[in-house]
Amino acid sequence: MLRHAARRLASRAAAPAPVWRRALSTAEVPAEAAEDSSFVEAWKKVAPNLEPPKTPISLMQPRPPTPAAIPTKLTVNFVLPYKSEIANKEVDMVIVPATTGQMGVLPGHVATIAELKPGVLSVHEGNDVTKYFVSSGFAFVHANSIADIVAVEAVPLDQIDPSLVQKGLTEFTAKLGSASTDLEKAEAQIGVDVHSALNAALTS
Repeated sequence: MLRHAARRLASRAAAPAPVWRRALSTAEVPAEAAEDSSFVEAWKKVAPNLEPPKTPISLMQPRPPTPAAIPTKLTVNFVLPYKSEIANKEVDMVIVPATTGQMGVLPGHVATIAELKPGVLSVHEGNDVTKYFVSSGFAFVHANSIADIVAVEAVPLDQIDPSLVQKGLTEFTAKLGSASTDLEKAEAQIGVDVHSALNAALTS
């Protein structure tokens, strides 16, 4: 028995180990959303006279094709819960206030998702730079040089009153000092953080 076991171990050691390869690019990923064929087949066996219901995979939009060459422009969509601020606009660059720091996005940027913190979002188009103050949100940068930016609140920087910012910062700082509960401290700290970021954006 031991002799047979030793032979098996020796044959396994002599056999070449399987090589696992993983694609490092999205070139092999199909652009069209795949149909859930196994679900459709199972449904037809149970209810052949009824159309199968839609599944999440069937509702997914096809993945936009990745261009072979890097485009000269970045297409930006900037939306708020109540309106679209920028729609399909071609620009040179955007700089977003990510939680990890200011992040510049140029055409051909690697696909990524960044959480936004209170700060300045700047849109660069030639010599023109449009700045917005955003409270929070996310930036979705796609491999096809499209950036979708979603913010909870945003306002053009030139529409912010510096005196009101200073007043709000003073008030929330006082509330933070006198807060007695965790909820009051958290609310006051958020106010201090936002007004501090506003003040920094106006003075930079």
